[in-house]
Amino acid sequence: MAENKLTLIEHLSELRKRLFIIILSLIITSSGSYYYVEKLVKELVKYTNYLDFVYLTPSELFLTYIKISLVMGIVISSPILLRQIWLFLKPGLTKRERRYITLSLLGGVLFFAAGVIFAYLLVIPVTIKFFTGFTLEGITPTISFRSYVDFICSLLLAFGLVFEMPILSVLLTKFGLINSIMLRKNRKMVILVIFVVAAIITPPDVISQLLLAMPMMILFEISIWLSKIVGRKKEI
Repeated sequence: MAENKLTLIEHLSELRKRLFIIILSLIITSSGSYYYVEKLVKELVKYTNYLDFVYLTPSELFLTYIKISLVMGIVISSPILLRQIWLFLKPGLTKRERRYITLSLLGGVLFFAAGVIFAYLLVIPVTIKFFTGFTLEGITPTISFRSYVDFICSLLLAFGLVFEMPILSVLLTKFGLINSIMLRKNRKMVILVIFVVAAIITPPDVISQLLLAMPMMILFEISIWLSKIVGRKKEI
């Protein structure tokens, strides 16, 4: 059973407490990250040593440094953030719901991290090399550093979310919106979509497309397997 529910005043007081801890942790971790921002920048541009970046406004480079520091601050403080969210939700949950949400959060963090690592180590080098390979006589690539950082962050976020597919399938199965039978019936369509997406975001060679499509296909098969397990438990 869930713990005794809080009154409205207690609920708002608890919310204020959790938000204060989250904001304070973000300020501390982001400030600490800014101290190492130049090292982080060197890591971000290591795949583009042959390019010279520019900034188009006086404040662009500084604001981009702030953005990088903030992103790193969020990443570093994410355990604190998740814990505060968990402590806020915990009193209203049953023991079974607590266990289920805890596993979902842990699984979500692990899969998201796997997607980010995969994108950073494999997708970004291939993608950068492909897009900067378009050259014409008289046209020199001049890339804004802010645009480059935004591009990298969008790729990392996209692949982090794509790798959440197994966790999403578990949640949707739990809510009765999908099941393993439905996923198996649509396997061919999903595989087609996967290869279309891989072809769009990679250079036009089979090896690069397979390097991106194969993990997605594996994740889809894992999603079917997890959906089947959750579906069985739901029927019991």
